This record gives sequence, C-alpha cells and structure tokens, in this order.
Amino acid sequence: MNRRKKISENTRLPVELTARERQMILEHTFAGEDLVARLRGFPEIGKHAANFTLYDLEELQGFIAAEANHTSDRRLASALCALHERLQKEMEKYDDGNWQSAV
Repeated sequence: MNRRKKISENTRLPVELTARERQMILEHTFAGEDLVARLRGFPEIGKHAANFTLYDLEELQGFIAAEANHTSDRRLASALCALHERLQKEMEKYDDGNWQSAV
C-alpha cells in the first residue's frame, strides 16, 4: 500500500520546474497571477523550485490541462500533458486531508 505523507492544508511544497516548464505555464496558460508570480524571477536555465500547496498544484494542473486540450501545437500539448502527469505524481506523495477517496 502506497502511503502519502500527511501535511497540513496550507503546507507549501517545493516543486522543481525546468525553465521550459515555467515558460510554458507563463506563456501558454491562463493561470492566475497568484500562481504564476511564484514562477517569475528565476534564471532562464536550469531547474528551480517554486512553492505550492496541493490546492495550488491542482488548480495549476487545471490550467495546464485546458491549454493541452485546446492548443493546435502537438509538441506543446505533449509537453503540457507530461508536466500535468509529473505534477500529479508529485501531489500523490502527500495528503492534506482533502483527498477524495474512491468508493
């Protein structure tokens, strides 16, 4: 059984994003300023961690999925889907008490 680490609802987790991933979010999604502000100011190369709650990550995933589903650029769609999947795996490591359990 895969156990999730218990965290509080407001715990911000460091999530590493590459420069390309940050660029995709900033340039191609309609994510709100409260989310994208955390992605600005990093160098244009390398991986850097931004801090998000699980709720923030879920919200960010929605914006990523929306763009992946609506873009006509297949490469961009593929990269956004990969990012969405990676964020999902990261989120599944933790439990802030708000996970919906499958019945």
